[in-house]
Amino acid sequence: MRLLRNPIVFFFFVFFYLSPSEVEILAMAKDSPSTAPLVPALIVFGDSIMDPGNNNDINTIVKSNFPPYGVDFTGGKPTGRFCNGRIPSDFIASKLGLKEDLPAYVGANLAPEDLITGVSFASGGAGYDPLTSKVASAISLDQQLELFKAYKEKVRAITGEDRAATVFSESLYIVCIGSDDVANTYFPTPLRKRTYDVPSYANLLVGFASEFVQKLIKMGAKKIGVVGIPPIGCVPSQRTLGGGIFRACATPQNQLATLFNSRVSTEIQRIKTKFPGTRLVLADIYGILYDIIQRPKNYGLEISAKGCCGTGKLEVSVLCNSLTSSVCSNVSKYVFWDSYHPTEKTYKVLVDFLYEKYIPQLI
Repeated sequence: MRLLRNPIVFFFFVFFYLSPSEVEILAMAKDSPSTAPLVPALIVFGDSIMDPGNNNDINTIVKSNFPPYGVDFTGGKPTGRFCNGRIPSDFIASKLGLKEDLPAYVGANLAPEDLITGVSFASGGAGYDPLTSKVASAISLDQQLELFKAYKEKVRAITGEDRAATVFSESLYIVCIGSDDVANTYFPTPLRKRTYDVPSYANLLVGFASEFVQKLIKMGAKKIGVVGIPPIGCVPSQRTLGGGIFRACATPQNQLATLFNSRVSTEIQRIKTKFPGTRLVLADIYGILYDIIQRPKNYGLEISAKGCCGTGKLEVSVLCNSLTSSVCSNVSKYVFWDSYHPTEKTYKVLVDFLYEKYIPQLI
């Protein structure tokens, strides 16, 4: 590599060995910080927790590309993130040294350097259960995998086959989904309750999760973090709908979440045995988020039983809008932005915890 410090040798290397797209990327990187990213790319699948705007251009009511969403994001404009600001995938990409924000893949005209350093395929309203995505008209996990296939072809066209193979095998993959299966499919509708009790539905979700992760491994992923289901019964909307007159945490929803987390942990160990050499980790956020909700002041927060948008008890997505919903005066006090999604400040606390505890096991 010392030869490349010679300007003449460097010129011939660039002219004869790099594609035009790679030359463009090299030029853009010339004035960038020299610290190398910890992985080539971050690739994310999931639901609204990780959706940076994939739902903007699809036919669904599960959207957030309007005010007051994005009020604290760069430029103060809504992007389709279900938050007042940045979401977990943004913080993780930044910590990995890749870029400040992880872009959506759908409907985005991304530059080569943005494509090869990772994207999110996550879609608000999606679930492990195909029925969850269907009811919400979200991008299902199978459809997210199809988008990933198309993405891989674009990356190969930019970098060439050999470098692309390295990118896909060395990148970090995050799967964050499952909350909507609990909150939007199982408890409020009869779609699954007629056939499955809580333990058997947890098993069904584990089966879907296992199938997805194994498909991802077969497509070249070797470093995969699966985020567990949070204490979904404690988010403001579920307290309103299932927590009784005092709006306590909805116990059945939390029971389903903990059952899934326990059983998927066992399944992940089985998959690791089946695919030796794969780094596969369950990132359990149930405990840390539950503690934030129960003891917000320990994390520099104050209010956890309601969100910042509107009454904070039911408003989410289209119900959280600048025409019918006011916004709290100090969002930094709130654990939740709307009745379902945490604030940027809460997400940062969660990601700091996840990054310290789980990311070293993957990279």
